[in-house]
Amino acid sequence: MEYIYAAMILHSAEKDINEENVKSIIEAAGIEADDARIKALIAALEDVDIDEAMETTAMAAAAPAAAPAAAEAVEEEEEEEEEEEEASEEEAAAGLGALFG
Repeated sequence: MEYIYAAMILHSAEKDINEENVKSIIEAAGIEADDARIKALIAALEDVDIDEAMETTAMAAAAPAAAPAAAEAVEEEEEEEEEEEEASEEEAAAGLGALFG
């Protein structure tokens, strides 16, 4: 993960994402740099639009945040339906009472 973060830091600083820059960030963080992982990262990011990838990830992260609000709305609807059912049962009982009362 630290290698991806290094690439994101370089991208946000508008620096070239290359082996030397990634390695310097990793080492500055006090982590022993793995040259093979750095080369793999650089190769993997070759055809990636980082801005688009970050936007897509941000939208995907925002979607689960909306889920609790939807769940609350469903709960409110269920409560309203239960209240309506209870009210109609009470009205039915009152109507039967009038017949036999």
